[in-house]
Amino acid sequence: MEHNKAKTVLILGANSDVAKQCMKQYVQKGFSVMAASRNISSLENFVRENNLSPKVTVLSFDAVNFDAHQSLYDALPAKPHIVVYAAGFLVDNETALKDFAGARQMMMVNYMGAVSILNIIAMDQENKNLERIIGLSSLSGVRGRKSNFVYGSTKAAFTTYLAGLRQELASRNIMVNALVIGYIRTKINAGLQLNESLIMEPDYVAGSIVNAGNSFTIVPNFKWKIIYLILKILPESLVAKLP
Repeated sequence: MEHNKAKTVLILGANSDVAKQCMKQYVQKGFSVMAASRNISSLENFVRENNLSPKVTVLSFDAVNFDAHQSLYDALPAKPHIVVYAAGFLVDNETALKDFAGARQMMMVNYMGAVSILNIIAMDQENKNLERIIGLSSLSGVRGRKSNFVYGSTKAAFTTYLAGLRQELASRNIMVNALVIGYIRTKINAGLQLNESLIMEPDYVAGSIVNAGNSFTIVPNFKWKIIYLILKILPESLVAKLP
């Protein structure tokens, strides 16, 4: 079997703004990247415009096509050293409450799709390469708040899954991290009224992913770290007053 000297990264949901910046930073660090997304043409354009080939291979991945996940994994050009789950879907809370289709899509992309593909990857005992799994979660999942609790519940479930997966894989020395992220200047947040001083750039967040350490919970940006800690300890009566 031929061994690729460069370590490989599999990015699932690679068409997000943060994931694209991850691709660039991983390539700069000498990794080979397998970028998987539903929107292949957009990814291929990004790879071409940023001169990332031949270090980046573009693959088709649909988070909600659970039946195709095993065959996707089996057909990978190399078994990954690092896996980043960056797929995400968001509808506003009012829509999610009135229209279950939007709520269901968030559940399937943000949680069910993640569990489906990451279980396959994590349980492959033959892959001796695997060193790290990183999941992109959200501060929305720390406490239930009336403005976004349906979306937040999918991220809370994902964080809990990652926490258990970390324990499951510890004996194999495989690290699991949860990126608990606040506002990012991305297409998913375009048009929302957000506090400008709290918005992070995609390449900044990508740096926290590419340089992830040993802590389970990684909260990029010191302002968001403070918000995260406050949210964790705030009494329920005060959480209820938050938007």
